[in-house]
Amino acid sequence: MFVIDLTYISSLDEIDQHMSSHVKFLDKYYKEDIFLMSGRKKPRTGGIIIAQADSLKEIEQIMQHDPFYKHKLATFTVTEFNASQTNTKLKSILKT
Repeated sequence: MFVIDLTYISSLDEIDQHMSSHVKFLDKYYKEDIFLMSGRKKPRTGGIIIAQADSLKEIEQIMQHDPFYKHKLATFTVTEFNASQTNTKLKSILKT
């Protein structure tokens, strides 16, 4: 499992100009069952994505397609973790 932490490095006006393409990017990986949840930080300084993939390298390659990354609007860091406990409602969607 991975926590992807995006930090905006541009104005919110620039972020908003690319938001629809960013949402399309997110939707692609939701359909592939890689992204599990995502959302804006409070205050609005970036976002968080929870993902599952086979490797850190795979996540890093995926994130290079994010319009926020491509247009140098945000940076990201990735933290990998082993999900040792899970709410029973989530177990059916998690890769084992």
